[in-house]
Amino acid sequence: MTDKRNRTRRWVLLGGGAAIAAGFAIREYRLIPQDYAGGQIGATAAYQQAVSGDILLVDIRTPREWRATGVGEGAHPLDMRREDFVQALQQLVNGDQSEPVALICARGVRSARLSNQLTTAGFTNIIDVPEGMLGSAAGPGWVRAGLPVETYKEDT
Repeated sequence: MTDKRNRTRRWVLLGGGAAIAAGFAIREYRLIPQDYAGGQIGATAAYQQAVSGDILLVDIRTPREWRATGVGEGAHPLDMRREDFVQALQQLVNGDQSEPVALICARGVRSARLSNQLTTAGFTNIIDVPEGMLGSAAGPGWVRAGLPVETYKEDT
């Protein structure tokens, strides 16, 4: 009987360990940005070009994230989860899909994925900001670089 209990305990421990390992693997996968063959730009250059009007900088994070850190000065908050995201972006560029559009998220993962999707959707000048607002392996990010942020003003 004791032998059977030990075997059962081993299987439970192995199964639990496998579940934990799988959870970590999924988490790590979600934090790895897709490769994006298009242009990339650092947060400081994105800020400078956005305020000078050379690019349209779009902060694709969520309202909760905008409330937490603010929105980078010169950036347009546009939640990437919106069903009409592509149409809303087309309005921002006045229908010109060749307009330079830089995408920024928290750490460059979502912006890389969305950059690929928008390129497939016909946008020809999408630029990724891989260090994001909070920093990544690509750089310190907007906030840690001390770039200006504005308080997010919710639509009323």
